Amino acid sequence: MADSPRTRLQTDERRAQLLDLGLRLFSSRAYDEVSIDAIAEEAGVSKGLLYHYFGGKRAYYLATIEYAAGRLLASMDAVPDTLVGPPRATAMLTAYLEFVEDHGAAYGTLLSGGVGSDPEVTGVLETSRRQVAARIMRDAGLQAPRPVFELAVRHYIGGVEAVVLDWHARRQLSREQLLAFLVGQIRATLEVAVTLDPDASVHLEGTPSLVTRPAAEPYSPDR
Repeated sequence: MADSPRTRLQTDERRAQLLDLGLRLFSSRAYDEVSIDAIAEEAGVSKGLLYHYFGGKRAYYLATIEYAAGRLLASMDAVPDTLVGPPRATAMLTAYLEFVEDHGAAYGTLLSGGVGSDPEVTGVLETSRRQVAARIMRDAGLQAPRPVFELAVRHYIGGVEAVVLDWHARRQLSREQLLAFLVGQIRATLEVAVTLDPDASVHLEGTPSLVTRPAAEPYSPDR
């Protein structure tokens, strides 16, 4: 007999609780310092239950990284659609910075490739980057993949990752200064891309020389 909706909800809630725990543990300790016994003890569950949900420590770690990436994207997606232009970029970058402040160690682990540059962890990172890039290009009004803009946005994302890691470690700028810098950089990046691909239909608020966003299906990186 299939699980009832309540049973499925309880299962999902328990799994989310274990992933929250994993995010906390791997944000404060190195991977090799976290044992499956310690995870089970901290969670108040049996090792068998952890194996049932995740299959082992490595799978649990990968699931935690995927969960972290999903939470980061969800926080950015929570920005209201009514915000456009610089206010929208500021709100999305604020959500990004808040995630890094809460989970800086996990963020650093994700960017470094995880356990011994694990290709599966790297794959999670690449998927996250593509999804962030798609959001930036969609907000700019692009309706289909364009190589110049894809390159420009990936360049921007790489810069954001490096700058935010440095900021989290050293805090030489205030959050407000960092936000102003990052918002200015995405606008400058897109403006350079427009000079190289002037036929692109994009929208940058306050720049009347650019073509206004047409009503069409949103950009998708998989098309």
